[in-house]
Amino acid sequence: MGTHIIKMPDIGEGIVEVELVAWRVQPGDQITEDQIVADVMTDKATVEIPSPVHGKVLALGGEAGQLMAVGSELVRIEVEGDAAAAAPTPAAAPATRAPAPVAAAARPAAPPPASRSPTERAIASPSVRRRAWELGVDIQQVLPSGIGGRVMHEDLEAHAARHGTSSPAQPIAARAAPLAARDGEEAIKIVGLRRKIAQKMAESKRRIPHFTYVEEIDVTELELLRARLNAQHAATRGKLTVLPLLVRAIVNALRDFPQINARLDDEQGVVTRYGAVHLGVAAQTPAGLMVPVLRHAETHDLWSCAAEIARLAEAARSGKATRDELSGSTITLTSLGALGGIMSTPVINHPEVAIVGVNRIVERPMMRQGAVVGRQMMNLSSSFDHRVVDGQHAAEFIQAIRGMLECPATLFVD
Repeated sequence: MGTHIIKMPDIGEGIVEVELVAWRVQPGDQITEDQIVADVMTDKATVEIPSPVHGKVLALGGEAGQLMAVGSELVRIEVEGDAAAAAPTPAAAPATRAPAPVAAAARPAAPPPASRSPTERAIASPSVRRRAWELGVDIQQVLPSGIGGRVMHEDLEAHAARHGTSSPAQPIAARAAPLAARDGEEAIKIVGLRRKIAQKMAESKRRIPHFTYVEEIDVTELELLRARLNAQHAATRGKLTVLPLLVRAIVNALRDFPQINARLDDEQGVVTRYGAVHLGVAAQTPAGLMVPVLRHAETHDLWSCAAEIARLAEAARSGKATRDELSGSTITLTSLGALGGIMSTPVINHPEVAIVGVNRIVERPMMRQGAVVGRQMMNLSSSFDHRVVDGQHAAEFIQAIRGMLECPATLFVD
């Protein structure tokens, strides 16, 4: 028998070390040629490392979350024959996937389900554990597909489809059980996309002097217009949310505030202003926050804008967004929808200089012409890079958006 060593490949672009995100194999596993053995991540892409040989895994060269140098030993494999090979995996072999801007990093593709020893505690979020309890599924029996062996919601559904569920658990409110103390701790290593998100957020807050401006907007007329458009066209063109109308207002306002549709290279001291509006639309995914890009937002009508936002969000959630779809934004729009609260302090997507945040719409009593009436109100919470955007210009930009949203007919006047 011989030994083959897979070394960390040279991925190019001057990269000297990469992060080991997840193992797809364990010592003792029999593997085949071209089987993926590990996922690694650079600043720009997630890379799958395949095995060039058949054999048995003898040893792994690191732990998930570890930074490994190019050329270091990744996997040691026992192979048939006398010739021992110690060569790096060819640089062209790994398959790269798109980066995930997080504010801008990429989602690693989920590894295939892996077995778990009977004594090893399942790794899962509280919502997944709750769902397993509702289904009557023993989470220890569910094969995980998430990074680091994490059980995902889809793993539960697949397990339930294959094996069925027990009788639904009795609702919590109906149980008459004594309250019990909860003990235990769970240490979760920050690796892969979560590490990239953390690094990107820290970089943005460290390098950018944020200035946040909050303004309330009466969107009653806008909501009436949206309801009318949906009643007339939803069946044939699709349903509109408030986002396409807000995108239209941002695009129109940026014509008078080009310094806000920009990116700052603070190392070179150069601000680049853009004519095209490549709008990043922050999307929450199972793997974390991603920012797919609505390219040339200025060319979209309301329905094509809505359709493209929906397509990009689904591509991000499913991990199918391309590198081009996840990079190159010039300004970002972020919204938590119904969870949007009354205000927020959004973090700028470095190296952009502005981000517009949408808070939820609520009906509140307002004074109009001396009478108290119910109006649909929404706050915009927006942050700006104070090195590039003066406070007055930031306020004027948001007031321009407010004017169009409160009188929606002006959205369609050039």
